[in-house]
Amino acid sequence: MEQKNSKNYGTALYTIITVFFFWGFLAASNGVFIPFCKVHFHLTQFESQLIDFTFYGGYFIGSLILYFASQASKVDIMNKLGYKNGIILGLVISAIGALGMIPAVASGSFGFILAVFFIIAIGFSLQQTAANPFVVALGAPETGSNRLNFAGSINNIGGLLGPVVVGFILFGSATAKIAAKDVQISSVNNLYYMLAGLFIAVALFFWFSNLPKVTSDEKLETSKKANTPLLIMFLAFLLILAADPLSAYLNKLLSSDHVKSQYFVYASLAIIVLTLVGTILAAKKSKEGWGAMQYPQLILGMLAIFTYVGTEVTIQSNMGSLLKTPEFGSFQESDIAPYISLYWGSLMIGRFAGAIGAFNLSKVTKYILYIIIPFVAFGIVLLVNAVTGVNVSKLYVYAICVAVLIVAFFIGKQKPTRTLSVLGILGVIFMLIGLFTTGRVATFSFISGGLCCSIMWPSIFSLSITGLGKYTSQGSAFLIMMILGGSIIPPLQGKVADGSNNLIAGMSGIHFSYIVPVLGFAYLTYFAWKVSRELLKQGFDLDHVQASGGH
Repeated sequence: MEQKNSKNYGTALYTIITVFFFWGFLAASNGVFIPFCKVHFHLTQFESQLIDFTFYGGYFIGSLILYFASQASKVDIMNKLGYKNGIILGLVISAIGALGMIPAVASGSFGFILAVFFIIAIGFSLQQTAANPFVVALGAPETGSNRLNFAGSINNIGGLLGPVVVGFILFGSATAKIAAKDVQISSVNNLYYMLAGLFIAVALFFWFSNLPKVTSDEKLETSKKANTPLLIMFLAFLLILAADPLSAYLNKLLSSDHVKSQYFVYASLAIIVLTLVGTILAAKKSKEGWGAMQYPQLILGMLAIFTYVGTEVTIQSNMGSLLKTPEFGSFQESDIAPYISLYWGSLMIGRFAGAIGAFNLSKVTKYILYIIIPFVAFGIVLLVNAVTGVNVSKLYVYAICVAVLIVAFFIGKQKPTRTLSVLGILGVIFMLIGLFTTGRVATFSFISGGLCCSIMWPSIFSLSITGLGKYTSQGSAFLIMMILGGSIIPPLQGKVADGSNNLIAGMSGIHFSYIVPVLGFAYLTYFAWKVSRELLKQGFDLDHVQASGGH
């Protein structure tokens, strides 16, 4: 009987991780699809980044709806629906969104495109809310993080393949010199027919799969005071969408052109940051009614997850436009995919290395694997691109950056605060090198941001939920909501790019805009220092806080 259950759990795990692949595939594909949309719909850099705004905003809104519905009904809706049914429903919603892309592209309306991305993301939000606890529940609790890391590696494979496959479908071949304006609409249709078909196929597979019934008997913890900051952040999210219309309306009303739309984007970020800082101060005065938000490490972590996801996404989302500038090589859209693939492959390289610590190996064996595994993963990235006809010899020099990551792992010693500090500082250094240079050196420096981001999620997550006790589940839900950073920070960088042309002689606006990830990595370094102080005050031994989870 035990053997049968073990077999069923193994099969269930392999079934569930298929959705992790989709999340990585589509998120990474945006790096190729965004420059296509920018040319096809004649968009500013800010407008092109609204794709990420709606995509990651869908995660936030979906999680928010589920949270408030559960709070109002005092019933854990996902638990009542069932994790399996939640994943199936999410896949069906994403399939409807993918099919909606066909009329959206044909209509020539960019707003229609954004609405479709939002629907796909709502489906992803439902899938993610169900799949993460499902994976943890499929076995012993102490090995739950190992299963999530495994699922996270599948997510990275999707991220590696996404730009390559989408680039191939849109441009005919990975080496074709085709401009975005010459891409056939039928190619875009084929891409989304394929995605919709895959979503439906996997949903049917789940429907007929004999997955174990997994539910949680954990009591739903209510926290009325936490509702206010969440609603304020929702309004800040909407402010970005209203930035251009609001500035146009106020300029017309005042008969001037002094009200810039970027002011509203900056205000949105300021509102979110100040709301979270204000929550820490308010919860210090009285913890009652705040639930998980009474813990400073959680609020600091919410801002860290917000910053981390935003930084991870914005580096590659703006890279397509960066590579098209003369100082970076005047790339065609069809030439960009290998670099976007290398960026997402960098996250895979770091996570494969980060997973070594989960195995019961001798210290010597671990040290050897820390050196070998990152280069093996880098070889996989090169192989995937080479298969599609890309000349990967121009990517070989990136091995230097991989070697730097290996040194960082040895310094970090698998300890969350130390690892986060080292990678945060390294991220700042890489971004500054990219800002003060051009060409291949700057390109590979910016791409190295993927190496630095690779294992930040589990470090941030584990530190943020340490000591939450009965509020751990609620705290985890709040952290997932802060994927919102992927919605806010890319448009913010787009506004910086549009508003800083000719600001510095010899530097394009899009190049200067990479000051945004510099600040992102700087906060993540600060978080590592600040959260360690908070946890030490609460009596936690930081050397024994285990990194867990993956994104």
